[in-house]
Amino acid sequence: MILLCVLTFAAMADEARPLAANPVTEVQVRRLSEELRCLVCQNQTLADSSAPLAEDLRNEIREMAAKNMSDQEIIDYLVARYGDFVRYRPPLKSSTVLLWLGPFALLAAAGVGLVVFLRRRQGQVADDPLTAEQARQVAELLNKES
Repeated sequence: MILLCVLTFAAMADEARPLAANPVTEVQVRRLSEELRCLVCQNQTLADSSAPLAEDLRNEIREMAAKNMSDQEIIDYLVARYGDFVRYRPPLKSSTVLLWLGPFALLAAAGVGLVVFLRRRQGQVADDPLTAEQARQVAELLNKES
């Protein structure tokens, strides 16, 4: 009886099919999922995330792709709904300029700070010649160790 049940389930088992019947739609969904950010995980694309919201967004993209919407139309819809944050690589514009140029500005400020620090330090370290007393003490210490 157990063998009969196992064989029945094995016969009914089928290979997993993509959610969209159209392979072109699945390619579009995969391509867009790699360009859009998971709103829950934030550092993962929709393709990499297993969060329920990411799955919902992939299904929403799949539905729009099935309606023959272009990539740009789908992205524009999602940006209008969630803002530029939904893009994994946001565009360069006035609201995202700090995001794009901020790291370079911090690096430049750190470089300037390092140069100023080294110049001040160099000014503090002066090559003052040893006085006669200091020279005698050095010679005395060297003779002791020898």
